Amino acid sequence: MLNRQPLRCWAEISRRQIGENFDAVRRLVAPAVELAPVVKADACGHGAVEVSRILCERGARWLAVASTGEGVRLREAGVGVRILVMADFLQVEPSALIGYGLTPVVHSLPDILAWDKLNRQHGVSRPYHLKVDTGLCRLGTRATAPEIAEAVRGCSAAQIEGLMTHFASAADYTGAQTTEQITSFLQLAAALRQCGIAIRYLHLSGTVPIAYGRREAWQQMVRPGHAIYGYVAPASGDAAPPSMLHVRPALTWKASILAIKDVPLGAGIGYRATYRAPAPMRLAILAAGYADGIPHQLANTGQVIAGGKLAPIVGAVGMDLTSIDITSSPHLQPGDAVTLLGSEGGISIDAQQLGQMAGTSSYSILCGIAARVKRVWV
Repeated sequence: MLNRQPLRCWAEISRRQIGENFDAVRRLVAPAVELAPVVKADACGHGAVEVSRILCERGARWLAVASTGEGVRLREAGVGVRILVMADFLQVEPSALIGYGLTPVVHSLPDILAWDKLNRQHGVSRPYHLKVDTGLCRLGTRATAPEIAEAVRGCSAAQIEGLMTHFASAADYTGAQTTEQITSFLQLAAALRQCGIAIRYLHLSGTVPIAYGRREAWQQMVRPGHAIYGYVAPASGDAAPPSMLHVRPALTWKASILAIKDVPLGAGIGYRATYRAPAPMRLAILAAGYADGIPHQLANTGQVIAGGKLAPIVGAVGMDLTSIDITSSPHLQPGDAVTLLGSEGGISIDAQQLGQMAGTSSYSILCGIAARVKRVWV
């Protein structure tokens, strides 16, 4: 029986699969490595509050977000575990970091002193993590170990708890950049120890270094993000090992058919008639478009699953509507559901495949599923 829904466009998210993906990462890195699952960007479009609750129930003791606002939202939802704020300005809502018990990642030596001053003003002594730039050339200090040690020792309240970095090309085994970043980071950590600076958590790794077994980059903490949602980016290069991590997508994305239309040979389909029917064709008009997150680049190139078969996207992707060719599935009717991401009839499309069709990444696909697409937890 076909799946009929009263919704226009929705995403079904499996609580069990989120939990199982977390468990898979924990089994791989346990027991000495702490996990800080990344739930930024609303948990890559899955819903940060619900994902965080699931992870906490599974035993997560840390979560990582991008901004103070994301951390505050989790706190106000009752999430009580440690929350690492990885990419915010210390000057933005600094009191919220203290008041909501959030742990900031600072990116410069002046930030260390500013965090210490804020702690003294509030009469508290709170930890921070310091990010160092080992080659990505984004956030992070490039200061030397003696310079960092001097700033750390200059604090009377704030406590350094972690040292972190971010890889630029962790899945690329054709070059040495990741190895060089690991070496640079570990040398800096060793130099800080020689300066008398004790750091509890060294952390470098997101999903990819975990999955491909770069154990020297795991250290005391890892920050799995994409793996929690069921994805591991493919590695490139002859030296790339097989993935050690087995996870499955937790999100299925569907849309309803609004209308069925038969068009003749030569009919121009959609805006600017970028597609013309090469033969008489049956179309289904989907209740989803680029405002829901379907990339406009999928015009005349993408596919969905309709009636258990692949159905090409034909014509331009509109803001609210997308046309597909269902000539091979003529039994479909208005109200039937088609699958944008997920499995149906033995056929699957995941975010990596959709990203390849659109010339973008799986991260972009998942984060691009709009807020107006209802999330349904199953």
